[in-house]
Amino acid sequence: MSAAFARRLAFASIITACLASTALAQTPAPACGGDLATFLAGVKAEAVSKGIPASAADEALAGAQIDQKVLSRDRAQGVFRQTFLEFSQRTVSQARLDIGRQKMKQLADVFGRAEKEFGVPAGVITAFWAMETDFGAVQGDFNTRNALVTLSHDCRRPELFRPQLIALIEMVQHGDLNPSTNTGAWAGEIGQVQMLPEDIIAYGVDGDGDGHVNVKSSSPDAILTAAKFIKSLGFRAGQPWIQEVTLPENLPWEKSGLGNEIPAGEWFKLGVTPRDGNTGFGNLPAALILPQGRKGPAFLTYPNFGVYLEWNQSFIYTTSAAYFATRLSGAPTYQKGTPDQGLDDGGMKALQTKLEALGHDIGKVDGILGSGTRTAVQKEQARLGLPADGWPTQALLSAL
Repeated sequence: MSAAFARRLAFASIITACLASTALAQTPAPACGGDLATFLAGVKAEAVSKGIPASAADEALAGAQIDQKVLSRDRAQGVFRQTFLEFSQRTVSQARLDIGRQKMKQLADVFGRAEKEFGVPAGVITAFWAMETDFGAVQGDFNTRNALVTLSHDCRRPELFRPQLIALIEMVQHGDLNPSTNTGAWAGEIGQVQMLPEDIIAYGVDGDGDGHVNVKSSSPDAILTAAKFIKSLGFRAGQPWIQEVTLPENLPWEKSGLGNEIPAGEWFKLGVTPRDGNTGFGNLPAALILPQGRKGPAFLTYPNFGVYLEWNQSFIYTTSAAYFATRLSGAPTYQKGTPDQGLDDGGMKALQTKLEALGHDIGKVDGILGSGTRTAVQKEQARLGLPADGWPTQALLSAL
């Protein structure tokens, strides 16, 4: 599952009915499923009702097909089992850092405009650019129109994908997308920073001045569109997003974790020390996050970190992307520390089963260290007198 899809899945709104197709003489068109031609007629009618010319809908939907590979990919979504150190060391590579810095230099004028107009620093945009598509090199090879038709027609989540299909028709109307040839990710994301059609329509910027928003082939368009979108997620200009820190031996570990924000200055008083020496944001609310427990890398997250969680719900992805952005902005490599050995898949499932039996809401027993499991782990660590850093270990499993 790509980042944009994971983000949009969390905020999808439900479409409860579709407008009638005039071609079917007021026969209600299905919201999903059924005969494909009838379904597409309903999509066309909805697009026209929103002010999109019928000719644009005809052009966009002509030759549309169901893509079985998209359905297979949708049903076979993998789960995220890597630790922060594993994932971040793979994604924040020296090669990517070198290329990112080169891109920032080559496109300095574009990035300067992005920060001036939208308040988003170059490092933040470039990190997403790298992690989503390797700077545009890997954008996906699924026909975007067919992917969105397939997922809208499928009755698993039509409320998520049908609005994207309508937005794609609008992109065709604007001349910003060729429905026959445009390719992207299996879930409909397009371009160098993998954005969904609705977001491109809402936040698209013509960065190269050619009269179109082409986030697939134009880096200026992709960069400025991403910057405008990031601003819309609440990014605050001039403020940090994440800051690596060193920790004293003894902290009230139960205060760590997302959702436990206190003024950064309070953390500093407790002995939490920024590695960059910058304590100028002491009045901002900050949470102490310990992706692999108190013996691993440690960071303070500030309000701008919420933008990363809007982009992708995965804690490991967002922390890695935020860290990547700090590296591109001049921060040193994090201190790995010596984190305690985590649990394997079987151990995590056994732990989740015990936590569930103790009354904790951990979602489902899936072996994934999600937010519910982290919170439950922290509570049980505190109850058992263990350092409550939210990192599940064999010692905790044995104690339970």
